[in-house]
Amino acid sequence: MSDPQPPWQEWLNSLDVPRKAAAESLCAQFSSLGVTDPVDLIKSEVMEDLPQLARFVLLRNLWHGAIDGWTEPGSLDQLPAGQRLLAAGTDREDLVRLVRAVAYEAVFATLDELDAGGDLNVSGVEAGWVVMESGEDGSPTGRTLSGLHEDLLTMDPSGHDGTDLWQ
Repeated sequence: MSDPQPPWQEWLNSLDVPRKAAAESLCAQFSSLGVTDPVDLIKSEVMEDLPQLARFVLLRNLWHGAIDGWTEPGSLDQLPAGQRLLAAGTDREDLVRLVRAVAYEAVFATLDELDAGGDLNVSGVEAGWVVMESGEDGSPTGRTLSGLHEDLLTMDPSGHDGTDLWQ
């Protein structure tokens, strides 16, 4: 009696050749980004045509740069207000936590506004926007990245969903 195939391999084998190749490529890319269990993301991208890789990379980069970038040595010292607060005896860890929380709120508000796609409170203005995935050459793929603000907390690289920001 042979062992049954693992669900991932079974699913891969059920795909046509182009989708199987896409799934395997996505698996390699997510793995190179350190994602340990990308199966649901891959299935969503392959079967639902949702740009999960682009979404992951964007949200991860926002955490690493805009939010967690403040944990880097010297980051507070580059701001005159940060220098003054530290010189006045403010606890560096508390100040870093405050700045990270403010950065998180700014990123969240920006993503929420981008997800809204336009200002619904302004009449007579026919302008809007969309966040769209692009290919390697920078040209749009036609696949939109929506609901980004909804997943920002879950992309916290610490795995704590941002709970340390409000301690």
